[in-house]
Order: sequence, then structure tokens, then C-alpha cells
Amino acid sequence: MSKVPETVALEQLDKDQMKTFSDFLMSYNKLSEMCFTDCVRDFTSRDVKDTEEKCSLNCMEKYLKMNQRVSQRFQEFQMIANENALAMAQKTSKM
Repeated sequence: MSKVPETVALEQLDKDQMKTFSDFLMSYNKLSEMCFTDCVRDFTSRDVKDTEEKCSLNCMEKYLKMNQRVSQRFQEFQMIANENALAMAQKTSKM
């Protein structure tokens, strides 16, 4: 008994969503660990010190900006690579 194409598409969508969510959690955990390690110094109090809070916010902001910039550059690179592949395919098909 074969699966209906809509069912297969939904299963793939679920897998893609789970992968996206998993990637998000990995990134979030990495960010949390990195900023915690870099910024939290005092464990003698339950309160978060102003310097720790400011450091954590700066750390998070820098990480997110860097991540956004890397993603943007990757997209630009992919567009150029796709354009080059298309041009090569068109050039090859004309021969």
C-alpha cells in the first residue's frame, strides 16, 4: 500500500520543521552557554549583577548580528553560485 502524495509531503514538512526547530535550539543553547560562560562571574548571590546583565545583552546582540551577517553572506554566495551554474548549463546546452 503506497502513501498518498499529500501524506508524504506533510511528513516531509514535519521533518523539515523539526530540523529547523532542532537547529534553532542548538543555536540558542550555544548562545546561552557562550554568553553565560563569558559574562557570569559571581555565584555568591542569587541576583544578577548589572555588569553581568549588560555583558549578556551585548554578547547576545553581537552573536545574533554575526549570525545574521554570516547567513546573509551565505545567501549571496549561493545566489552567485546558482547564477554561475545556470550560465554554465545554458552555455553547455547551446553547444
